[in-house]
This record gives sequence, C-alpha cells and structure tokens, in this order.
Amino acid sequence: MKALLTAASGMMAQELNVEIISNNIANMRTTGYKRQRAEFQDLLYNTLRPAGTTSSASGTIVPSGIQVGSGVKTAATYRIMSQGATARTEKELDLAIRGEGFFQIVLPDGRMAYSRDGSFELDPDGTLVTLDGYTIQPGLTVPENALSVTINTSGQVQANMPDQQTPQTIGTIQLARFVNSAGLSAIGDNLFLATDGSGHPQIGDPNNQGFGNLLQYHLEQSNVNAVSEISDLIAAQRAYEMTARIMSAADQMMQATSNLR
Repeated sequence: MKALLTAASGMMAQELNVEIISNNIANMRTTGYKRQRAEFQDLLYNTLRPAGTTSSASGTIVPSGIQVGSGVKTAATYRIMSQGATARTEKELDLAIRGEGFFQIVLPDGRMAYSRDGSFELDPDGTLVTLDGYTIQPGLTVPENALSVTINTSGQVQANMPDQQTPQTIGTIQLARFVNSAGLSAIGDNLFLATDGSGHPQIGDPNNQGFGNLLQYHLEQSNVNAVSEISDLIAAQRAYEMTARIMSAADQMMQATSNLR
C-alpha cells in the first residue's frame, strides 16, 4: 500500500527535524552559534485525472483534477544568521561582532575559514590566535612587554607600552562578509568555509561599507531561543506520532484485505 511509503517519508522527515532541533538546543551556550531550521518539500504527484481536461463530448472542462502525493523530502537545513546577544566577559581579547561580518581564520592546511567566535588568545610569539591556535587574518602580534591591549569598534588594535603615553598601533582586524552567509559550510569548531552558494568573501574594516563593528570584552552568544526550540520539538514529535498512526492504519487495512481472501 502506497500509504506506507508516504508515511515512512514523513517519519524520516520529522526524525531529521528533531535531530536539527536537538543540535540547536545542544549549542545554546556555544559562542557565535547560528541556529538551523529544516525545510521540507512535497514529493512527486501521481496524476490520476489532469485538471483542465474535457469531461464530455460537449467540451465541458474539469475544474480540478485528481492528484495523489507520494510524501515529503528534506529540501535544506537553513542556517539563520541573525544577531545573537552579547555578553560581557571582562577578558580584553574577547571580541563580539555587532552586525554583518566574520573573523578570518587561517587553518593549518592553508584554507581560510570564517567564524563569529571572538574568543582569542596570544600564542608564545604574541600572535593573536583562536582557542585552537589558528592564526587570525590579517596576522597581529602584540609586543612582549605590552601592558594591555585596546581594540576599538573599527577593529584598530593598540598596545599600551611601558613609559609611553601614546598607545602603539599594531594593526587592524578586518572582517569578511558574504552575499549569502546562509550558504557557508559548517565544519565544526565554530568555523565555516566559503562555498559556491555563499559567494566570494568581501573583505573590509569594521564600521565600513555595511560591515558590523567590534565590541571588546564581549562575546556573541548563540541565537537559539529555548522557548521556540521546545515548541518546534513538541510539534515535530506530534507530527511523527500522527504519521506513525497512519502507518499503523495502513497496516490494519492491508490486514483486513488479506483476511478477505
């Protein structure tokens, strides 16, 4: 019975939906995490009677035909790039992006990755790196004897040096933005890679040409809303249960037909 296959596609779709929701909830406290949403599309239809065909010799037209669907498929797991709340951390190398843009991270294999996670540290050479030791692009090195580091909203990095009243400018942290940031490919560790879907990165300074600005001593939190996720989880669970009942009903109908024989 075709209803079994249709119901099975619905159960698999809702199972994936629950997996997406569970990943969102698991990353509620992940710095810079962007929630995902599953998008679904209906499958091909079996047309038993086309709409618009003639129904008599006099030329009367059928206003609505007969079509039977064959289930559902997953079209995309869309990533929502809305702004997350910023939280103060009291750590001078923590940076939050307010608005458009990603930090540029150089991976060990030379590829360029992008991140909203501004949890930065200094390596033994004084170079600004991520928590995994990956270098920020463009590279910035803080002098060994610097007393403190100041980063303004435009990304300019300055070091306060001993016996110097004027801070020493080290460089500027630039950001990358994309035409379709939802098309970036997540690779874990709060990192994304550019794809043909995201387009090529546009590089610029914070506060310029549509780029967001930086906020020192802060980190961007996840944009996951716990109430919305729980609501979506309940809806997905109910949809799964209803689809399972359809499968059970189809099985009972097949059993009844078999008993007639």
